[in-house]
Amino acid sequence: MAKLVYDKNGRLLFTKEMKKEYTILFPMMAKIHFNLMKNIFAKFGYKVALLDTEGPEIAQVGLKYVHNDTCYPAILTIGQLIHAVQSGKYDVDKIALLLTQTGGGCRASNYIHLLRKALVKAGYEKIPVISLNMSGMEKNPGFQITLPLLRRIAAAGLYGDMIMSIANQVRPYEVNKGDTDAMIDKWTQRLTIILSDGYGFTRKELNKYLDKIAADFAKIKIEKTPKIKVGIVGEIYVKYASLGNNNLEGFLREQDCEINLPGILGFAMFKVDNRLEDYKLYGGSKAKYLAVKALMDFLTDYETLVIENQVKHGFRPITRYQHTKELVKGVVGYGSKMGEGWLLTGEMLELIECGFENIVCTQPFGCLPNHINGKGMIRKIRQKDSRANIVAIDYDPGAPRKVCAGSQRRRRRSG
Repeated sequence: MAKLVYDKNGRLLFTKEMKKEYTILFPMMAKIHFNLMKNIFAKFGYKVALLDTEGPEIAQVGLKYVHNDTCYPAILTIGQLIHAVQSGKYDVDKIALLLTQTGGGCRASNYIHLLRKALVKAGYEKIPVISLNMSGMEKNPGFQITLPLLRRIAAAGLYGDMIMSIANQVRPYEVNKGDTDAMIDKWTQRLTIILSDGYGFTRKELNKYLDKIAADFAKIKIEKTPKIKVGIVGEIYVKYASLGNNNLEGFLREQDCEINLPGILGFAMFKVDNRLEDYKLYGGSKAKYLAVKALMDFLTDYETLVIENQVKHGFRPITRYQHTKELVKGVVGYGSKMGEGWLLTGEMLELIECGFENIVCTQPFGCLPNHINGKGMIRKIRQKDSRANIVAIDYDPGAPRKVCAGSQRRRRRSG
């Protein structure tokens, strides 16, 4: 058994010895993206279990160890992790828990500290907690984001966006039900092998495989019929995680809707672009600005690869980040950047422009950035474009699935 090691502040570290023995538990968010990432981590020597458990008991476990006034995603992710620890499925002496941490002004940066506090309360203070971040806030000798790993993770995110975008365009119209999901499984397995074997993440290779993905999905037999088009925006966890939004995507598919769900690449570009806006607003290091600008140009180039290959095979392309940014001019300022910030407003405007006037704005109850940039912008968006038909749903432990479904059904009938 690995020796427990603590840093000078008393934080339990994830050591190199633990990497060999421990299983890392990680909450599910975006299914396609996270399954790819999980497989990549496995190829780099990490034992990773991606938690896809659902049900009301997850929130109840979270409420037992997290204050009910805390963000709903914190209640769910911490509840899901502790639920897994208590399930008996894992050896509690050989597991670690992982959460992402941005380091921004959103309360999400504190989830990791809430998790440690919850573990102590539940009697599992000897389980190490790993922070997955790009800001150098917490480091562990047994868990390191190396450049080779980071390049594959970034590529997995790009492939995930491509597959998610195209799958949502094909699935509602497929002649043979299940063809789209089978294609997703095929490419998840294939990309895992490709990325693990050391290729598939250079620009040339990305272009090659994005082309192959689009070409394969284009072969699925479809029959275009009129569908109600619905876009989904919101706080990133509730937006993508079925546990967080009461399986909103599944419900909308049951109603025979075509879904448009903006990808993770736009959010990543938003976070990078915020550093450029900080420099413009407040000044700072010119060298840091140029380095961030180079990263932004890199991401913009990769965004172009996705767009070009979607258009090449007849699919509706994702919206360019810079165009989304232009759409919010006169609506909300670029200084509004906590959480999803002005990007949330921009994604609603881009969806309307793409023909998805019906929009579900998902947000955790009491999420201030979302109340400002989501619910708070609805009136202004409607003034700008009268086609907008937006419903905001606040999710919390007291929001039953049937109530959410019923409100959506009533909204569609009245709209």
